Amino acid sequence: MHLNTHSYYSLRYGAYDARTLLELTKNNGFDSVALTDINTTSSCLDFIREAPKYGVKPVIGVDFRNGAQQQFIMIAKNNDGFKRMNHYLTTILHEGHEVPCEALELKNTFVIYPFVKDQIRTLKEHEFIGVRPEDLSTLRLKKVDTRKMVILQTVTFRSRRDFNAHRLLRAIDNNTLLSKLPESEQGMLHHQMLPKEVLLNTYADHPEMIANTEMIFRESSVEFDFSGNAEHQNQKTYTESEEEDMELLFEECRKGLDYRYPEAGEEVYARISMELDMINRMGFVSYFLMNWDIVNYARSKGYFYVGRGSGANSVVAYLLRITDVDPIELDLYFERFINLYRTNPPDFDIDFSWRDRDDVTRYIFERFDNVALVATYNTFQRRAVIRELGKVFGLPKEEIDALSKDTVRVIKHSHLAGLVMKYAQYIHGFPSHLSVHASGIIIAEKPIQHFSATFLPPKGYPTIQFDMHVSEDVGLFKFDILSQRGLSKIKDALDLIKQNYSASESLESMVDIHDMQQLKNDEKMKELLREAKAIGCFYIESPAMRMLLRKLQVDNYLGLVAASSVIRPGVAKSGMMSEYILRYRHPDRRKDAHPVLLELMPETYGVMVYQEDVIKVAHYFAGLTLGEADKMRRGMSGKFRSREEFQAVKEQFFKNCIEQKGHSPELTAEVWRQTESFAGYAFAKGHSASYAVESYQCLFLKTYYPLEFMVATINNYGGFYSTELYVHEARKSGANIHAPCVNNSQVMTSISGKAIYIGYHLIRSFDHKMGVAISEERQENGAFLHLNDFLERVPIGQEQLMLLIRIDAFRCMGVDKRVLLWEAHLKVGKLANSHPEADLFRVAPQEYEIPKLSHSQEEAMFDQIELLGFPLHDPFSIVEQNDEAIVMARDLTKHANKSVWVKGYLIHVKRTSTSTGQSMFFGTLLDEEGEWLDTVHFPQVAERFRFRGKGVYRIHGKVLVEYDCVNIEVDYMHKLDVLEDPRYSEVEEVKAESELVTNNRRKNYLGKSNKSKREPQDISIEASTGRTNVA
Repeated sequence: MHLNTHSYYSLRYGAYDARTLLELTKNNGFDSVALTDINTTSSCLDFIREAPKYGVKPVIGVDFRNGAQQQFIMIAKNNDGFKRMNHYLTTILHEGHEVPCEALELKNTFVIYPFVKDQIRTLKEHEFIGVRPEDLSTLRLKKVDTRKMVILQTVTFRSRRDFNAHRLLRAIDNNTLLSKLPESEQGMLHHQMLPKEVLLNTYADHPEMIANTEMIFRESSVEFDFSGNAEHQNQKTYTESEEEDMELLFEECRKGLDYRYPEAGEEVYARISMELDMINRMGFVSYFLMNWDIVNYARSKGYFYVGRGSGANSVVAYLLRITDVDPIELDLYFERFINLYRTNPPDFDIDFSWRDRDDVTRYIFERFDNVALVATYNTFQRRAVIRELGKVFGLPKEEIDALSKDTVRVIKHSHLAGLVMKYAQYIHGFPSHLSVHASGIIIAEKPIQHFSATFLPPKGYPTIQFDMHVSEDVGLFKFDILSQRGLSKIKDALDLIKQNYSASESLESMVDIHDMQQLKNDEKMKELLREAKAIGCFYIESPAMRMLLRKLQVDNYLGLVAASSVIRPGVAKSGMMSEYILRYRHPDRRKDAHPVLLELMPETYGVMVYQEDVIKVAHYFAGLTLGEADKMRRGMSGKFRSREEFQAVKEQFFKNCIEQKGHSPELTAEVWRQTESFAGYAFAKGHSASYAVESYQCLFLKTYYPLEFMVATINNYGGFYSTELYVHEARKSGANIHAPCVNNSQVMTSISGKAIYIGYHLIRSFDHKMGVAISEERQENGAFLHLNDFLERVPIGQEQLMLLIRIDAFRCMGVDKRVLLWEAHLKVGKLANSHPEADLFRVAPQEYEIPKLSHSQEEAMFDQIELLGFPLHDPFSIVEQNDEAIVMARDLTKHANKSVWVKGYLIHVKRTSTSTGQSMFFGTLLDEEGEWLDTVHFPQVAERFRFRGKGVYRIHGKVLVEYDCVNIEVDYMHKLDVLEDPRYSEVEEVKAESELVTNNRRKNYLGKSNKSKREPQDISIEASTGRTNVA
């Protein structure tokens, strides 16, 4: 009987989820209810899926509003009406129009307008007036015709607490103080569900309203199949028919066979035959062909890509060149990829270069019908909610900051602070707004509006209003089109190699990046891998991976595949990373593995490393069916929707192990613990293998073309580390590093022979368009001769010119930058002039007599630090010197279990927590010879001696050596003082050659070192780049 209800997907309005609404409906004696969220259908499918569990008939609609002002409610009679309603809402959302006062006439829908006193409407057959309980007295007085009226008891809250949360959400949405929130922007406290008896008694004098309301519920039914046997809703055929699809798939596999397996044996043919039969029986032929179409387009455009995910376990995918992973060579577990009990298609994650993905996305939308991006729900996070609520309550910034940092003392003295914390906890986890899934695209058989309305995010592509979980529930399985910088690095490196080598040497003869057999057997690459010298290489350059590679002595492809999954947090969490290393290093420990587990996973010594291992253990060790085993894997990976069903699988696991297999309860519990702790964070083996392919390709470039590869890495803004380390690595590989130069640099960093010129793109605050203009002018009309020549040819303002001068980009002209700074101030205005036109009688610019000035290398370094973020010279040269005996990284193994002093330049800091919640750190530094120093800072030491951002640190600690990996357990650390910034220090006149030079005295540039009592600065780590920022 309730035709207007809201869940919290009425964003920043509703106060609970759809399941709570269903429970309320059941508890109040109703057998049906209409979900009508505001301008969205986000929760509709989930609502329909959950309703039968509560014995409630779901009715679906939309509450069309402008802000909080209700215009009308639309109810879908059936699936066709739902589609039409979604299309109507989509049009409004895409075009940004306000909702009109009158609804568009749509077939198979009902429309309900809210009752307005003295308003006369001419109603169509499917239209009604909704009467609220408070309107009934007006009807009696006015004697209004009620034959086209229905009950309209809005349901948004359960209690005053819900109502209070609602008002706070409305204030956040309107960006206003709670005290200034207009009543027109909020609901009413009595918008709560009334018991059936109470509601019917309220409208007892108007049986026609009750009858009309019952009719709407009776005639409205939107149905979707959520059963395990439901057909998928993806595009059914790639060609005109399923038969043609199968013929095309068979033909493309035949072509791929010649490319992938020139001498294929019986094993290959048997695997292909089995897969094709299974793919056809499961109805996934079109899914494979559409993925094949996408990568075909990418190859036609010269785009690099990597196909990974569980689909990499498929030999058909390998033949279609969706992936470069050979599942037969790696003995990939076929049932992880597809089995008769798994209704969803295999997961293909296709990575493209971050520069190419947008074009691939455009192609998909133009190539296929019924395409949309998948949404994701951004939820209110605790600290963000505290800040928002603090603003709504009008708290001062200092108090909001204290609350967000969990300073409890504030709450004791402020009633408002207490309310902030109370309702922050209440609102935490509510959906805040819809965003776009990082990679998901759906291609449906039916129009997208059959399932959902769509909105138009900044990307400009229609996006459904629900997430990937709901999408999979209804049978829409997404295509994952991702982007990463690693592929762009490879492509750019190949282009740079072509440019930097003589034209007589063809690129093809120098580089065959796709010949994996050659790469796997390359001895130089094996040596680099053994020594873990993989800076810049995709996925294997981090400090943790560097140490793992050394511990495992990895020097081959299969070892790298295993390491790529072992490094994942779940394996470490389960304790199996250390066990895997021990069993690798000490073969006698392998006998400790359970015989069944060792038989299932011989190549990993009975240790679960890959996601497939979950299925193997569940199926063979515990005797679960493949369907139950896949449910178990999905449940552990966070992709499960029914916790009750997952609990049932868990109970079956224990029951089978103990009663059928005869395993002890202790062993069963331990195997379950290991499985549960790592499954959600481990890779499928095919996924790891795909990563290893890209890692090998990067390693090949690093081995044979290190300079070009480092330039490509710099131009793609690094990898795990910041740009500075890759500049250092290039220098270490023999490059001559040059600051930006107007006569040699390009917009991006460039290479010529062994000379690398930093590009304009790395100069902070420098305009990209100005860099393009300089490069184009130089290319068209030759090198710049002097500053006047540059100013006559390039329209540049004073601010941009100063940046170039300070970074010494005019040094090729033989004039010191201090002189040029004076000239720039005298000759150039703050704003750029338009490009000067050719003038036969151009007047030469006025010249000024400027004293001869010079600058020191230290000054240049400080300018580089300010403008590039790092110096191009040795950072150790601008710190205080001391006489302590410093041990270099190469000699640390000679001092095992002894305490030493070391000195290192900070590269990366990783913060982690102990089992008791205390903070500890792992530091990565470079010594004066450019070799790695790895440090461990346990909580007590970390609290006393904190990292203070980039710089050189003097460290004392004990040398620990474990499996060729050296760490220093720190007991003392402080950051060395640097020179006083010579650009702002006192100067004295030196009569020799009448030059003014800087008096560079060694002073404390930062004021005080961390030996002082000053409160240490906090650090924050950017996970994607490894940069350390000082807050």
